[in-house]
Amino acid sequence: MLLDDAEIIQPDSNTATRLIPLLDLTCLDLNATEKQMITLCEQAKHAAAVCIYSPFIPLAKNELKNSTTKIATVANFPEGNHSLKQVLKEIDLAIELGANEIDIVFPYHDYLSGKKQSAIEFVKACKNACSHKLLLKIILETGALQKPTIIEEASRDIIKAGADFLKTSTGKIEIGATLSAAKIMLEQIKRATAEGIHVGFKASGGIRTLQQVAGYLYLADQIMGTDWITPQTFRFGMSRIPL
Repeated sequence: MLLDDAEIIQPDSNTATRLIPLLDLTCLDLNATEKQMITLCEQAKHAAAVCIYSPFIPLAKNELKNSTTKIATVANFPEGNHSLKQVLKEIDLAIELGANEIDIVFPYHDYLSGKKQSAIEFVKACKNACSHKLLLKIILETGALQKPTIIEEASRDIIKAGADFLKTSTGKIEIGATLSAAKIMLEQIKRATAEGIHVGFKASGGIRTLQQVAGYLYLADQIMGTDWITPQTFRFGMSRIPL
């Protein structure tokens, strides 16, 4: 059985245990303070990563220097309409400051308006700029893409363009992550895996409860297999730990 957005999976005693090492604990508040960042880093000592704006990277590096927690930042965020030149500068800054990962919004406006090849070339250019120094997560903004056929095609195109992870959403528009979009994305990741291309998945955007977490874990287990989920293949983007 594969879930749809109307179905509910109840969390069990293992849900929270599975969540923590998969968590990208996130604060993308333009008005965030250093005190908030220090608290975030303290809470993320056993998480996969913190996801923050680039000015806070040096602080996070200092706070997490004795931790395995990675530092992620964002680019082309959240509207997805920055120029490629600007985004490449954002990538260079992230590398210079010492980030490990970067979550970049797919230029979905271009993709939807018929400039698909331009959007694909954008991802390729970002991958080249990361130059194996940054793990590249591409945010599809599935709530804007909406149609299953478009989400499927965009997922396939982004994988071929070199993304390391497919991510559902920014969390900044009305429709965030959904199980139905996640299913499509995971099916494309499974297809790529069969072709020898290994891509991860990140669920993000409106995920706040362990019940929601349980649904995405169940879906990934069903599609990818129960041994597939690790911090190298699966993440949750959340602003707090739902314990």
